Amino acid sequence: MELRLTSLCGRGRVVLLFVLLAAPVVALAQTDEIQVYDAEIADQGIFNVMLHTNFTPSGRKFADYPGGIIPNHSVNGTVEWAYGVKDWWEQGLYMPVWSPYSEQRGGSLNGFKIRELFVRPHAKDHTFFYGVNFEFSVNYHYWEPKRFTSEIRPIVGLHLRKKVDFIFNPIVDTDYTGGPKNLEFVPATRVAYNVDDKWAVAAEEYSDFGPLHDFMPIHKQFHEVWAVMDHSGKALNIEAGVGIGVTGGADKLTFKLMLSRDLNSK
Repeated sequence: MELRLTSLCGRGRVVLLFVLLAAPVVALAQTDEIQVYDAEIADQGIFNVMLHTNFTPSGRKFADYPGGIIPNHSVNGTVEWAYGVKDWWEQGLYMPVWSPYSEQRGGSLNGFKIRELFVRPHAKDHTFFYGVNFEFSVNYHYWEPKRFTSEIRPIVGLHLRKKVDFIFNPIVDTDYTGGPKNLEFVPATRVAYNVDDKWAVAAEEYSDFGPLHDFMPIHKQFHEVWAVMDHSGKALNIEAGVGIGVTGGADKLTFKLMLSRDLNSK
């Protein structure tokens, strides 16, 4: 799933350093979830909770539409609740979706999302894995211009020699206007190196090309590349990363921090 480091002291320093850097994020980014799905889900009968927090210290200085949240200096996130229904099916609820801080409105609640995730059972044990995630969102106007939006996220990936992972999520979004041709193509990609069963490092890329029938000019598209670190612990799993925008339509600098753990066991 992600890259791992070498010495125990070095690992501890890296984790501590990033958590300290990310602390103002939690207290004080521009999407609720910055993540590539790897088809791994909660075990059957297990509840899991994940806190997503994203901070954009240098981002777009204008909202994407009148009344929207300005990405620059914003902090965004959500609490993701998940339950393993079957070994191939996980249900999820994102609530609240919120912005603890944005320049023009301070803190705000932004709505909620429901999701259904279907995967190849025990994906981490297979060389080739796959799945598909469906999300339905109820939004406040300053989070999305439309009240109701949805996401379809296919998942395809390879575990190569248990060390290298390649994962692609060819995501499409819809606001239920314009039919299939108006679906927006927002893919996400991850290449990771697993140092051991607890540590991983990865490169990720997140994009927004625009509607399928008419991609935006490259300088208006959203493209960010990320350096990511993951740690799997007994009590807490951590994913942290820094993203750099490489096109004019992207934010220049974004940090993410994801903390998760199972809430019960069989």
